[in-house]
Amino acid sequence: MVMAGVLAGCGSSSGGGGGGSITAYVYGDDAVKIQKAAVAKFNKTSDVKVKLVSIPGSDYVNKLRSAMGSPNAPDVFYNWGGGSIKPYVDAGQLVDLTSTVKSDATLKDGFLPSIMTAGSLDGKIYGVPMRGMQPVVLFYNKTLFAENHLQAPKTWDDLQKDITTFKSKNITPFALGGADKWPELMWMEYLLDRVGGPDVFKKIQGGDSSAWGDPAVLKTAQTVKQLVDEGAFGSNYNSVDYTNAGAPTLFSKGKAAMHLMGSWEYSTQLGKAPQFAKKDLAWTAFPTVAGGVGDVQDVVGNPTNYWSINARTKHKDVAIKFLKAMATESYAKALIANGDVPTTSNAASLFGSSPNPAFSKYQYDMVQKAPSFTLSWDQALESQIATPLLTEVSKLFAGKSTPEQFVSAMKAVK
Repeated sequence: MVMAGVLAGCGSSSGGGGGGSITAYVYGDDAVKIQKAAVAKFNKTSDVKVKLVSIPGSDYVNKLRSAMGSPNAPDVFYNWGGGSIKPYVDAGQLVDLTSTVKSDATLKDGFLPSIMTAGSLDGKIYGVPMRGMQPVVLFYNKTLFAENHLQAPKTWDDLQKDITTFKSKNITPFALGGADKWPELMWMEYLLDRVGGPDVFKKIQGGDSSAWGDPAVLKTAQTVKQLVDEGAFGSNYNSVDYTNAGAPTLFSKGKAAMHLMGSWEYSTQLGKAPQFAKKDLAWTAFPTVAGGVGDVQDVVGNPTNYWSINARTKHKDVAIKFLKAMATESYAKALIANGDVPTTSNAASLFGSSPNPAFSKYQYDMVQKAPSFTLSWDQALESQIATPLLTEVSKLFAGKSTPEQFVSAMKAVK
């Protein structure tokens, strides 16, 4: 990998005294400025410096995987917890932080326990939270809704009315970055929860491939086909991306009325279309589905992102010290100023400094009250399942497979 070739090796020394450096890989998006500022602050008082490597989102997973298999692996890296780090845990590549967290007051008491648990595997802690909560939220343009005398959808019938109305006005009902595949997965995740409840996916996550044959999975796929066929996503969604701001731009320009996306959509819009974020952007829960058994308060998405430490680092103590900085009030305030909701235990007391306190409180309450928080499927499942899953979801949305073929294909994935 070219990038790895120009970087110093894991825990490399830059020569002289107690100096040196550690390399931290981070997902390169609009929020990376928070990590850049944290690194700059840390480096002012640390002999061993942190070198932050920002990798474009669409390339991140593959470049991290390549780097971790090379002599130039990062000392610290961004991840989603769960299945996203299991291969590295299985290979003995990560530092077990369990005893460190339990014996350190800053780490033990600094974060919500449920969030720390979500980043764990087999009861062991391998990551420290470093970004905000990331539930998937149904965002909508409240100005377009008001102009068309519509309310935020609470039921599937409401949603169908919204789709019909916006189509009649030549407005795409939903922005969708189909070219990136994973935005389509959010529809599958919420629909399966609302139709069959969270236990169906829990069986799949537990390794029961036959659970893909649950009637709720077929109903979910059939509902996706219905949405595609009725034009809920327009006609060009397969060529629209998210990572290069294609879908967010359609949404902020008023060409699409709604956008199902992770809560980071707010900070994305705040950075790229601040007037839209302040004047037009609104949010609501994913609606109920007639006949479904899922709770409307159930949430899907990513509890947060985590920093994990490479077991081969030569500067483990420095890496841990850097991770502890994520629990500071100044770091939490920086996240809030960016429109995020920190996972720190004191987050609720800091919302007054948010660019939108109402959204921060909504998001915080959403996560706190959720009977179930299902981790994004592509992060909850190991890559040998998640990769074909994304392919099959993309084929379903593109009309290249039927709901029945989707079910059959996933049952065959082991």
